[in-house]
Amino acid sequence: MSNRITIEPGKRSGQPCVRGLRITVWDILSWLAAGMSEQEILDDYPELQADDFRAVFEFAAQMGKRVAL
Repeated sequence: MSNRITIEPGKRSGQPCVRGLRITVWDILSWLAAGMSEQEILDDYPELQADDFRAVFEFAAQMGKRVAL
């Protein structure tokens, strides 16, 4: 799944994006947190694919493991 998340210095200020699109991991997580369903997001952004959500969750889980208190 990790190949679905890309980081390009000149795109979205180097934020992690889905498959080179201008949609960041944080965009998707924010939409989900605001109450949108995966299907609603797919309807609004047809360039996304259902498997992209799993990649976003995997990426976020890995980033969460790096947080030290």
